[in-house]
Amino acid sequence: MRRSLLLVFFALSLLCARAWGLDKVDPYICPTAQNGSGTDCFLEAVPQTYTMCREIKSIEIIEFGLTGAQEGVHGAKTESCIEKHKRLIARPYQAALREAGHNKTKVEELQALYATWTRSLAELTPAPGEFDAGYKQRVIHPYGAFDAQIKALLEPALTASKPTVKPTAKKKTAKQ
Repeated sequence: MRRSLLLVFFALSLLCARAWGLDKVDPYICPTAQNGSGTDCFLEAVPQTYTMCREIKSIEIIEFGLTGAQEGVHGAKTESCIEKHKRLIARPYQAALREAGHNKTKVEELQALYATWTRSLAELTPAPGEFDAGYKQRVIHPYGAFDAQIKALLEPALTASKPTVKPTAKKKTAKQ
């Protein structure tokens, strides 16, 4: 009886810890935070937050042109967006790392996705001499990287949930 009470208490503490880990997540970066895990929230937030900052940079480019989007204080809106989303994604990222626990591969994949995300945000600034078509192509490229990394993170969960079916051996018939 005492052992079952301890198990129930442990299970409840895990549920409460999971809820507490995402209780202050901005619903704009993770609308399903109430229903999912920290990992789900982080995987949802990565492309969402990148899109938000990419759109702000697009507005700066429309207002000031590709070359003028970083002159003076013109890039301040994008820089502010990047800093804001780095703060907002910290909780889901830490929750995802906690959920990965001792699974070294999953932790490394989460860290790689976070590194890709931060690098992509830093590369929103147009390069000197870059043309409009090249810039637009370059800032769309991270979505493919995000998608591939997210699929790799989700793949083990998908294959683990599928039942493994062993192929049946064909019966040999003797023709005489």
